[in-house]
Amino acid sequence: MAHRPKPGGGRLAEPPAPKPSFAEALAGADSEADAERRRGLRRMKVVALSFLVGATVIFLLCTWAQSHGAPGWVGYVRAAAEAGMVGALADWFAVTALFKHPLGIPIPHTAIIKRKKDQLGEGLGTFVRENFMSPQVVEAKLRDAEVAGRLGKWLSERTHAERVASEASNVLRVGVEMLRDEDVQHVLDRMIVKRIAEPQWGPPVGRVLATLLAERRQEALLQLLADRAFQWSLNAGPVIERVVERDSPTWSPRWVDHLVGDRIHRELMDFTDKVRRNPDHELRRSATRFLFEFADDLQHDDATIQRAENVKEQIMARDEVARAAETAWSAAKRIILESVDDPSSALRTRIADSVMHIGESLRDDVELRDKVDNWIIRAAQHLVSEYGAEITTIITDTIERWDADEASRRIELHVGRDLQFIRINGTVVGALAGLIIYSIAQLLF
Repeated sequence: MAHRPKPGGGRLAEPPAPKPSFAEALAGADSEADAERRRGLRRMKVVALSFLVGATVIFLLCTWAQSHGAPGWVGYVRAAAEAGMVGALADWFAVTALFKHPLGIPIPHTAIIKRKKDQLGEGLGTFVRENFMSPQVVEAKLRDAEVAGRLGKWLSERTHAERVASEASNVLRVGVEMLRDEDVQHVLDRMIVKRIAEPQWGPPVGRVLATLLAERRQEALLQLLADRAFQWSLNAGPVIERVVERDSPTWSPRWVDHLVGDRIHRELMDFTDKVRRNPDHELRRSATRFLFEFADDLQHDDATIQRAENVKEQIMARDEVARAAETAWSAAKRIILESVDDPSSALRTRIADSVMHIGESLRDDVELRDKVDNWIIRAAQHLVSEYGAEITTIITDTIERWDADEASRRIELHVGRDLQFIRINGTVVGALAGLIIYSIAQLLF
């Protein structure tokens, strides 16, 4: 196929790259198998040639015998041999013309594969696209295959699920080992840590707090605080006594300090118990009003928003937060690598259980199987509709790059042995046809 420069641009088209040989295109082919094919081809060529030689010898012997007064049946043998010889020569020419010029003579319409290599590649690509990559064919084949059902039965078995988990673990381990720690940490830092620090914290925190307060979620927290305060007050007597003794006047008698401390302790226990028992206590209502006001200030008060920003900056400046991405990735990587190499790890067990669950669902749920099959069919139809032509260009482009002579030799190596039977059949069929024609002629004339 001639190489033409691409349209557009003033530069000259680059010279075509040298074509790799067919052998190079099939690098890694089994040389022993090729040698065996070559020996088989030679043997069949000898057999086919022996039929031609045999027919020729018989024809010559019969001709000689007839010239010396042989009986009439020799004419029948001579006619069969003559027709067999012609059939053998004709089929030898036909088979040879596929791959090269017979006897090296450039007869028109010979060496077909060598001359029409690119057209054969295009025809093969078109044949594959029209007969194997049409949406209708793909749908019929996939529906007959029942991919979802077979996959479900296979995955539902424990040994197969564990095999999938093992392969998935190997892929996960290779993927984790391929990642550079610095790159992952940089991505985590930019996508999580820095993304958290970018917006103002005050307004979103205020909105969340306002939503929680509207749903009365603060009641549980207030109850917890009241219960803890009451529990603390029960054992606060010694603390209150020490404080009263420390802060009372030096002239105050000790027994007076004890009385004051006991009174304060009883009042504190009574107060915290009332707060704990009464959901509508004034202190609780005051705390709720404070939380509502604080939520509103976080959203609308500049001073409160700025104080929230100051708290955020202090938090983000801490070394623990600055190294959060590094710490998180190091821990995750260690856990993943330890889990994927341990067949009894929770990760591999979880993967195997999930695979079995998916397989059982596909195996037992007809509606799910049909849905998955339809997904697979639609995906395959989309691929062949959109990319079928590009896929078949692999065939045409590959054949176009092959060296014509080497391609012809290699194709003959693979199919030439079977083609020799054409020569043998041509000899036999020609001989029978010649015998029949000669017999009819003898009967009629």
